[in-house]
Amino acid sequence: MLKNDYSTTVLSNRQTIVGNQQDVTPVKEQQTKMSKLILFGVKYMPSRGGTSRVAENLIKQLMDRYSITIYCYDTILRKQVPGITVNWVRCLRPGALGAFLFYFVSTFKILFGPNVDLIHAHKTDCALFIPLLRLRFKVIATSHEAPYRRDKWNYLMKLYFHLAERIFIYCSNIRTCVSEPLTKLYQAKYGRKVNFIPNGITIDHNGQDYSTELEYMLPKAASLDKPYVMFSARRLMTTKGCHTMIEALKKLEYQGQVFITGEIESSEMYVNTLKALAGPLNVFFLGFVEPLPILLQLIKGADLFIFPSEVEGMSIMLLEVASVGKPIVASDIPENKQVFDETEVVYFKNKDVHDLSEKLKYAMSNQDILDQMATRAKNKILTEHSWERIAGQYHRLYQSLINNSGN
Repeated sequence: MLKNDYSTTVLSNRQTIVGNQQDVTPVKEQQTKMSKLILFGVKYMPSRGGTSRVAENLIKQLMDRYSITIYCYDTILRKQVPGITVNWVRCLRPGALGAFLFYFVSTFKILFGPNVDLIHAHKTDCALFIPLLRLRFKVIATSHEAPYRRDKWNYLMKLYFHLAERIFIYCSNIRTCVSEPLTKLYQAKYGRKVNFIPNGITIDHNGQDYSTELEYMLPKAASLDKPYVMFSARRLMTTKGCHTMIEALKKLEYQGQVFITGEIESSEMYVNTLKALAGPLNVFFLGFVEPLPILLQLIKGADLFIFPSEVEGMSIMLLEVASVGKPIVASDIPENKQVFDETEVVYFKNKDVHDLSEKLKYAMSNQDILDQMATRAKNKILTEHSWERIAGQYHRLYQSLINNSGN
């Protein structure tokens, strides 16, 4: 572990938002001793997208204010993260059972480990273990989505997620959610306060050119010099709606390239279905593309980014695409429309192949209008979804709980 010596941290004046209310009171706090924080429920570090990217960005923003420890999978690509303590937990089994065992082992390592001021649990999946953690610690928990809405899970797994959700609501000291529609649902359903804190993005300003890396990873038949549209997800699964996109592009008889990125190892049946569905389209499955700057350069070179997801919490992918100024055609689910309006993103009716094909036809025929929309979306992201601003909201909640005023 690389340690930084911070004897005193002075927080500068800033504006923060807690829940849905803006607080413009200057923050002037003296910390003579850094509070100890554990991030629980995050399986990958460095990030592989999704929840782990949220945690990674929070760490970058808060590591000067807190002594942070994280528990994550012990992988072949094990890397220490500067400024924090990483405790590695061996992946005993793949899939959902492996995740459950990871949460189980991590919980007991935490319970029999050193004392800390606060635990931040990410994802309702791990909430079953919050009552055990509460035996010793204060817990703030964040819901990133309602996983039982995804059709990848069987009946028993969906029951588990419903139970985990109730524990998340009733056993956490403080609850947060990255999705405004889901936050409202929780509050209406359970009558408990849930703080809405959206996801954010970190802008990469290094300007490095990754063309060589991109050319190396592309199949021989693909080319960055020819027109292409993009689809990207952490994992390829049916609720990401890739099949809807392919059918719509076929309906249009699209002649360009279609680049699809995302993990395919755990989704072979679905990927085979997509390949069969693609037919005459020039579709290329590129696998999981990392690090993030390489993926964003690939997206930046596309004519259009298509986001047909059927279920989301609050997609970081959507925010990251907007941050590079790329025009977006997206499904009209509430979780997408909470972020961008129809002057910033072209929306189609969720799961509707015909409507998506019409919206793609419009987008491809009106590049100037789409570019203007993309600029508006980018400006919104830069002003409203910076991680510095969002981390300030979590910091306020952390302090309220540490100081015994959390709800």
